Amino acid sequence: MSRKIVVWLLPTILLTTVSPAEAQQPTKISRIGELGASSPSANPARYEAFRQRLLELGYVEGKNIAIEYRYAEGKLERLPDLAAELVRSKVDVIVARGLPAARAAKQVTTTIPIVMQGGDPVGSGLVASLARPGGNITGFSDGTVDVSTKRLELLKEVVPKVFRVAIVWNPTNPTNPVQVKDTQVAAPALGMTVLSVEVKGIDDLERAFTAIKKDGAGGLLVTADPMFAFERKRIIDFAAKNRLPAMYSSSENAEAGGLMAYGTNFVDLYRRVADYVDKILKGTKPGDLPVEQPMKFEFVINLKAAKQIGLTIPPNVLARANKVIR
Repeated sequence: MSRKIVVWLLPTILLTTVSPAEAQQPTKISRIGELGASSPSANPARYEAFRQRLLELGYVEGKNIAIEYRYAEGKLERLPDLAAELVRSKVDVIVARGLPAARAAKQVTTTIPIVMQGGDPVGSGLVASLARPGGNITGFSDGTVDVSTKRLELLKEVVPKVFRVAIVWNPTNPTNPVQVKDTQVAAPALGMTVLSVEVKGIDDLERAFTAIKKDGAGGLLVTADPMFAFERKRIIDFAAKNRLPAMYSSSENAEAGGLMAYGTNFVDLYRRVADYVDKILKGTKPGDLPVEQPMKFEFVINLKAAKQIGLTIPPNVLARANKVIR
């Protein structure tokens, strides 16, 4: 009898010890689609912040996540095709960098969750409201529209004698007309006029530079647009060569040699985007996540650029800067 029991129990013991290893399932790899109108090389610190935050949340590329990268390199007309490619690759979530990318993504899918980062998502029709976006899209407003007049005010403080300012903008970007309108409305109270210079594509930049010189602008405003981020060096070099005090929308421009920048802290914003991706991959519906506003803004001044064009920054303005590049 005892021999018979051993014969029957042995397979059972072996089964209970070996089975879990044999039954272990491979780690599920979640697929994240990155859709951007510019390129990571234009703003490397932002993308590194996003990847670092994912790592802190337990996501490792090649182990439990895979990221599909699609970038338009400043050519917004490429975005619809790039968005369609991500849908065909069956990603689990799309991260849309900028309003044009978010619109392109929304046009090609109503089911794949989209985490966007861009200006005025309600006014552009992307979401029903900030508190309850509904549908398959949520994310963050980047605040670029809300602070456009502040940039003009700071430029006036730095260069009190400037009366005519050129604003370079992209009419194909839905946030740019609003930035231009707000700036033009604010200008008369500051004793200024604003010259509107449209740039629909990269090939228009040289024509824009010629128009700015011809019209005798004494200052330059560059709106927030992926094309201008991609062509950052050309614009900064033009401003320096023509001794134009210039105000930009993000810190990367001042760090690259531009005079000043005021706007959202995008490194912080990109980290917060990773938090939303995490929530969605864990099952939260995008429509249940409110669209959040930027929490940090930054004012950066480049004193090297100021010296290059013979400009002295007033001490009271310098004292308000979050970062001064010397």
